[in-house]
Amino acid sequence: MSLPVALDAMGGDHGAVPNVEGAVQAARAGVAVILVGDRVKLHAELGRHAGSASLPIEVVEATDVIGMDEHASDVRSRTQASINVASRLVKDGRASAVVSMGHSGATMASALLTLGRIRGVERPAILTHLPAKGGFTTLLDAGANADVKATYYAQWARLASVYLKVVEDRDNPTVGLLSIGEEDHKGSALVLEAHGLLRALHGRGVNFHGNVEGRDIFRNTTDIVVTDGFTGNVVLKLAEGEAKVLFGWVKEALQSSLKSKLGGLLVRGALRGLAERMDPSTYGASILIGVRGLAFIGHGSADARAVKNALLRAARAHEANLIPRLESAFTDSASA
Repeated sequence: MSLPVALDAMGGDHGAVPNVEGAVQAARAGVAVILVGDRVKLHAELGRHAGSASLPIEVVEATDVIGMDEHASDVRSRTQASINVASRLVKDGRASAVVSMGHSGATMASALLTLGRIRGVERPAILTHLPAKGGFTTLLDAGANADVKATYYAQWARLASVYLKVVEDRDNPTVGLLSIGEEDHKGSALVLEAHGLLRALHGRGVNFHGNVEGRDIFRNTTDIVVTDGFTGNVVLKLAEGEAKVLFGWVKEALQSSLKSKLGGLLVRGALRGLAERMDPSTYGASILIGVRGLAFIGHGSADARAVKNALLRAARAHEANLIPRLESAFTDSASA
């Protein structure tokens, strides 16, 4: 069995319960897991799952946890925080990846401080998948960098292109630059500068499509959409919020009369499949791409299914040799 995935088992809104349940589900699916946190609590939680003693799950003690309402900068001084212990397991070669549903800022800071950056990458980005026509669109940055430079866009486009090729088997994925119009001359000064850099990279590791608009994200006009972390996070939260509201409206409409209730029974299976496709827990967690190790950041409200899928995604990225492939891509471009 390959290296286990380190899980910050105390992180998130609900603490150990969904983390341990998700880890048990992932272990049953063949992924070895290291649970990092309060040893007594974690063993007690594992005891609630029949047969967990025979699963490839290990517990590593961490005496501290950075709460959701605390500062990300605390990672510098709180060395025994669960996210720091988990990140060190990756650095020391004891784990293949770190996964956390806890404080996203603390996870980013810990991964960056502990693992460092891939040479040639100025700032790592959060890469996420949004459900779109025909599958999903990959969006970055989804919140790691509110203030950016044009060079970041070019680096993120290269990182995402390698990621999709290696992990998702997308051959020569297309890249779109998020703007207020598809014409080359539209956008802020920053977007115009980034457009020039991306255009220059076309055919050299990046398949640049040009500008895309917000609606193109869900049309799957391009495989990848690059933007700054402020805009990307707004897009992500808007998409998740709108999906919930839309399903609420559909539910209300299907319960408005006897006839619509009968119709609701007929379409219930189809709607359930649609809801699952739009559920963030389907993807589990987003990768912090650009650090010299695998780090995945999930929702604080994550349930066991999201934790399980995050662990499976992390194991898949490791098996695909993602980090060596990313480093190789940047080394090759530097020499070129």
